Amino acid sequence: MRSFINLVNSVSRFFGVVAALAIVGAVILTCEMIFIRYFIGASTYWHTEAVVYLMLGATLLGLPYVQTLKGHVSVDIIPIMLPPVGRKCLLLFSLGMAIIVLAIMTFYAAELTFIAYVKNWTSETVWGPPLWIPYSLVPIGCGLFSLQLLADGMDIWLTPADGIVLEGGSH
Repeated sequence: MRSFINLVNSVSRFFGVVAALAIVGAVILTCEMIFIRYFIGASTYWHTEAVVYLMLGATLLGLPYVQTLKGHVSVDIIPIMLPPVGRKCLLLFSLGMAIIVLAIMTFYAAELTFIAYVKNWTSETVWGPPLWIPYSLVPIGCGLFSLQLLADGMDIWLTPADGIVLEGGSH
């Protein structure tokens, strides 16, 4: 079980790097777009859409990495008031509910991505990239996030109730 947790954590860290590179790419494209528009006076017909897709990818692919850091917003008032066993049960329950929601989102997003691929949907812009590419970011991001939540749940399951700490971003 620990090897699965370590593997998922490694995959999440890899996609954290991918997300960071997507943000860097979006910043570079934005700077290039500004330079081309204002200093050269040329048109930039694809830059804005590419920046949006890169930021979307960074957001969705960065979800599991942020989860490894326990960086998502959470309200800990109820878990802090519970005894250790109750805290552990509540954490496992909430992770389970989140995994169910993400599994549903992953399924329907994958279905939409498949339809976009089969029907060859493209963006209605001058650039017109195939939409299955940005659509695929949703099931990939949500799927990876649910895997990270599963790994976190397994880690909580293996940790004694007294060893689960909410403060400081780790357990």
